[in-house]
Amino acid sequence: MSRHAGPTHTSPGESAGSDEPAADASVTAQYWQLEEPTDQLGPGQVLRGLPSAIGPGLKLVWQAAPRAATALLLLHLVAGVATTYGLVSIAGVLEQLFAAGPAGDRLAAAAPALALVVAAYAARGGLEMAATLVHARIGPAVRRLADEKLVEAGLRVELTAFDEPRFLDRMFRARDRGLLYLERVVDNLVDAISAGLAVAAAAVSLSVLHPALLPVLALSVVPDGWAALRAARLGYASNARLAALNRRVTMVTDLATMREPAAEVRATQAQHSVLARYRQAADQVRDEEVSAGMAQARARALGRALAGIGLGGVFAMLWLLLNVGWIQLAVAGTALIATRTAVTALARLVRATDQIFEQGLYIADFQVFLDEARTRARPRVGRPAPRAPQRIELDNVFFRYPSSAPVLRGIDLTIHAGQTVALVGKNGSGKTTLAKVIAGLYRPSAGTVRWDATDLRDLHPDTVADRIMMMLQEPVRWPDSARVNVRMGRADRVDPDDAALRHSAEQALADEVVAALPASWQTLLTTAFRGGVDLSGGQWQRLAVARGLFRDASLLIWDEPTAPLDAKAEYAVYESLRTLAQGRTVVLITHRLASVRGCDVIFILDQGQVVERGNHDELMALGGQYAELFTLQERMAGNQWPQPLSH
Repeated sequence: MSRHAGPTHTSPGESAGSDEPAADASVTAQYWQLEEPTDQLGPGQVLRGLPSAIGPGLKLVWQAAPRAATALLLLHLVAGVATTYGLVSIAGVLEQLFAAGPAGDRLAAAAPALALVVAAYAARGGLEMAATLVHARIGPAVRRLADEKLVEAGLRVELTAFDEPRFLDRMFRARDRGLLYLERVVDNLVDAISAGLAVAAAAVSLSVLHPALLPVLALSVVPDGWAALRAARLGYASNARLAALNRRVTMVTDLATMREPAAEVRATQAQHSVLARYRQAADQVRDEEVSAGMAQARARALGRALAGIGLGGVFAMLWLLLNVGWIQLAVAGTALIATRTAVTALARLVRATDQIFEQGLYIADFQVFLDEARTRARPRVGRPAPRAPQRIELDNVFFRYPSSAPVLRGIDLTIHAGQTVALVGKNGSGKTTLAKVIAGLYRPSAGTVRWDATDLRDLHPDTVADRIMMMLQEPVRWPDSARVNVRMGRADRVDPDDAALRHSAEQALADEVVAALPASWQTLLTTAFRGGVDLSGGQWQRLAVARGLFRDASLLIWDEPTAPLDAKAEYAVYESLRTLAQGRTVVLITHRLASVRGCDVIFILDQGQVVERGNHDELMALGGQYAELFTLQERMAGNQWPQPLSH
């Protein structure tokens, strides 16, 4: 296959011939390292960015559960009013209790105010219980909506985006962190709203009692607020640096724990090398996490120390206000209760704000990914593509993957309707990339692709895709039933009694595979769930061929579709291809040149350029690359192998 995988990088800390990569701090500068650091943001920038960080989360909450969100906010607002009323009523209770006269008379006088306090706090308890019940509906609804948005964005984005490390980093941050924190941030937002309203209730009650009491509350609020802001900023900056390193750890962990690489890892005795690479990447993650944790602990410790100093200031301020006669003793007692209430609520608010700020930044990452995916989605506009294009022309087409040299360079070729053309060349010559450009999956970096004299950019991409049947060497293994695996070729196709499905399976010899399955077409083809089974590579390929045949499109692109098949199955598939090719246009990519002898035109690619073209006889007469490769394969097929080395 010629799919470009990006340039090969050699890590400064490892050599090609060593199983043990050097434990080098330069790993943080490797190609898997994340983009720009974020720990340079100042507190003012962070505060200004807080609304934009939390905004996407609030928007999702409103989209997912507007009624529940409205009810939740109203319940907490009313609970805050009840708290304020209760705190103000406490002053009346204390005033009666501190008044002169017999204790019984004072208690009797305080009883009405005390009843109001009890009623206010009982009402607050009931309202908060109702809010908890409403809150239970919001988190799952938000997660469901966010999952759908992520899946939709991933499906709509252009194929080239998956070749860009920067885009992949953002996608993984949105998937692994953004989705994780979306549901959590709902819980923290609710807690913050509740705690914030409690602090506000204390502030309102103090201002009602005496405006000079507000600075008392501020002395206990500011230090912890600063500490939360600082710790959240440090945490986000650390996780931003870790995003790509964690992805590297996951990749190496998969080599040790996944089924697919297990056999080769053991056959090549690569266990030691895999473990060494895991340790190298995991050490970097550990060191970064320790460093960030220590910095956050220092910020919180300083905040607590300053809060302790502030609490001393609270008592000093109350003593001063009492001493100058600005407030009465009952008001001072109420102020202490309100301050205590505010400090308790503030502790909740600080914890929730800490989490909200950090989680809000990840949710902002989630929104950034959605916005970028939207810009990378090809507009669903344009003229309908011809049902069966009569002429496909490529004019001076170039294509490059992100951060790479051109993979296709100056391609000029024409494909006529009904032709079977072959793309032949060495690995990395650009065959698969060229096929994807022809199919409209990749847009050329320069030059033009035209279907029936219409630029492919001017055709509706959905109608272009509808005309194409593309079979790849490594097809998708759908984790579903055998029937679904074939029907996914065209899931919306009407097929009474599965007649077309069964015919496609017969042509691809996939019916033999299905017949051996325990539940026939309904067998689950994944061992990830109970009752599922797995298939061999050749069996999966037969189902993939059947899926392609079931799609029944006018332009067939076959990229090494029979590579894993045995000789009998391969012969049957090519016989099916010959039948299917009648009245259709076929682009065949293969290394087995015996299968291209009957093609109308054969294009030989080398380093992204068409270096030879013609039919089999013309190319053999030319005596170029095609003739050399064909002769070599023919010699190998005839067992004319080189003599073995002598000892």
